Amino acid sequence: MTNFIHRTQITVEWAHCDPVGMVHSQSVFTFFDTCTWQLFQAALGVPPEKLGATFAIMGFPLVGAGANFKAPVRFGDRVDTESNIGEFRRSSFKVEHRLFVKGALAVEGHETRVWVGRDATKPSGMSALPIPPDVIARLSA
Repeated sequence: MTNFIHRTQITVEWAHCDPVGMVHSQSVFTFFDTCTWQLFQAALGVPPEKLGATFAIMGFPLVGAGANFKAPVRFGDRVDTESNIGEFRRSSFKVEHRLFVKGALAVEGHETRVWVGRDATKPSGMSALPIPPDVIARLSA
């Protein structure tokens, strides 16, 4: 199965960097988050702020993440991103991200997220829900 791949570009700003101009690792995870929401918008045609109402969910919170840093990312770099769903489970999914600088892979990483809805019977107020088949189909196209 070929997955829907979303590509975008991010320009590294000073706020993303440490005092010597290298990207903070937490900024990379912010990039991943932004790319995940853009991936869903591109595949489903729904802006992030309307996903909850459209699919009767609270969202898809992050429950795990990781990154492998292969090359430096610096202030002023234009970072080309690629994001796709690597795996679907019943209510969770893994988003894979690749960040390229000047055509070279600089960072590869992943996020694990859970499709959740309201649950008045739980103290947290949320419960994992099955991911709808049409969402899986559109992100797997």
